[in-house]
Amino acid sequence: MERIPTDLVNPDLAVQRYGKAGRVWLDQMWLADPLADAVAADSHPGGSTTSVLRQALAAGISSLDESTESMRALFAFLDDEPDWVDHDRMARAADALIVNTAPLGIVLGAASLVRGAGNTIAAKPLAITGRYVSQPAMRSVEVGEWLSQVITPGGMRRDGDGFAYTVRVRMIHAHVRRMLWERGDWDENAWGVPIPQPYMAFTVAEFGHIAIDAMHTLGVRFTDRELDDIYHLWRYVGHVVGMSPELNPRCEADHVRIEELYRLTSPGPGHDDHDFVVALTEDYLAPELANVLPGPRILRDRLATNLMYGLQRVFVGDHDADALGIPDGRVKHVLGRIGPVLALAGSAQRVGGARRARRRVEKAYRVRDAEMARMRDDYRVTHGLVDAAAASASSGRPPVDGPPAQPPNAPAAVTSSVRQ
Repeated sequence: MERIPTDLVNPDLAVQRYGKAGRVWLDQMWLADPLADAVAADSHPGGSTTSVLRQALAAGISSLDESTESMRALFAFLDDEPDWVDHDRMARAADALIVNTAPLGIVLGAASLVRGAGNTIAAKPLAITGRYVSQPAMRSVEVGEWLSQVITPGGMRRDGDGFAYTVRVRMIHAHVRRMLWERGDWDENAWGVPIPQPYMAFTVAEFGHIAIDAMHTLGVRFTDRELDDIYHLWRYVGHVVGMSPELNPRCEADHVRIEELYRLTSPGPGHDDHDFVVALTEDYLAPELANVLPGPRILRDRLATNLMYGLQRVFVGDHDADALGIPDGRVKHVLGRIGPVLALAGSAQRVGGARRARRRVEKAYRVRDAEMARMRDDYRVTHGLVDAAAASASSGRPPVDGPPAQPPNAPAAVTSSVRQ
């Protein structure tokens, strides 16, 4: 076994419990994304890295008058679709997820992101860039924009927007790594490389099993076929975003093992992680929930905040919630018991035959798109991903090494106080 980042805990136990998978987990703390990192380190003829990448995504690498070896190598990988990819299965996965957009949105915030915050090493790039703590709403809208492109039939085809957005996310990660390396204060001996393969794998699990498990608590029930299709979708997303084959999860068992290794080797959360959870909850999740609750705004805000913190305790458990400083309360006991009731209501919605089910799916896509438009308008987000924000236009690099870019017409308060 190679050297181990000194701040990781329980490395021997990881190998004892998981054997080869545990050794791979530890070894790949030193592995980032060589293809994308080489592109980020290069100067590209014809424009910025971002503009050249987007042209190659839209029209193919051959459309570039001149290209670097690093860009050609990246697109040789991207254009070589694996034999195991099944776009029909991914379309079915999108349909299964879209009709559960509301609970998916809740659990990605209250379960997935909070679970990820329990590891101070994994969260360091997010903490250093500062963007999610200072602008959780804008960052969440960006993630929602990417997710909406992925969860669309055909979105992950080579000419699909989900594919293009995922490649752009891959390059954002590479630029963040380069920025962290260039700062000179990244302690690789203690933390491994920035955004290493194990933590990329955990991010896939955040959208996969962690979200599915939390949705089950809220009463969502997927069929075995739907679950297989959903895991297939996330396997291909992992491939496109630069996951190593050894860690890219294929099935539920892989996701669960990744989650367990993440928790087992984590030194726990730090102060920045607590700040992140507070900002995410009180500046974004709770206000969004309050929008759909009845009553005076002050009461809705208070109730929504208590509900969100209660959900977080249900999803991550009291031990991890205590470590993150999540307030405790009686509401968790109620929320933890509503799943079976909601499951019965969800089962009733499935009744009615194939035609009714298709109409329900089509309506869900329309509602999702309308909600994304509403959120972009409410939070004055005029770009899709951070690589398209105003400050990155001239450099080709996302604005991750200082205050985040202020999109046109954004209120000054959004950016004056200044994670994937």
